[in-house]
Amino acid sequence: MATSNIFPSWLAPRVLSVVRLVAGLLFLQHGLQKLIGIPPTDHAPAMFSLFWFGGIIETVTGALIAIGLFTRPAAFVASGTMAVAYWMVHAPQGPFPANNGGDASILFCFLFFYLIFAGAGPWSADQRKF
Repeated sequence: MATSNIFPSWLAPRVLSVVRLVAGLLFLQHGLQKLIGIPPTDHAPAMFSLFWFGGIIETVTGALIAIGLFTRPAAFVASGTMAVAYWMVHAPQGPFPANNGGDASILFCFLFFYLIFAGAGPWSADQRKF
């Protein structure tokens, strides 16, 4: 039985660029919240703590991924950071990500892992096509 694809294949690279941009901006927001409290939070980490360094990584890699500059290396670092965050912070709180608060870490980890192989897409500084 033949199947038809209702979405044109030329959209796939552009959708990749949009997904990369949104993921990078969300990751950047997590980093800025840890570093400078934007958006405001009651859980600001202590300076030079492991969470604070995580905020630096999230801010830098989130910005790079959002603009699509050095996307693959930034995604590699971001994916590894989220794997460490899950296993160090969330997994000890229980086996189920929906209960231990680790679902966002897992999603970021695997989304960035995908970007390591897929690249930034056509709308990126890596491709220089704006």
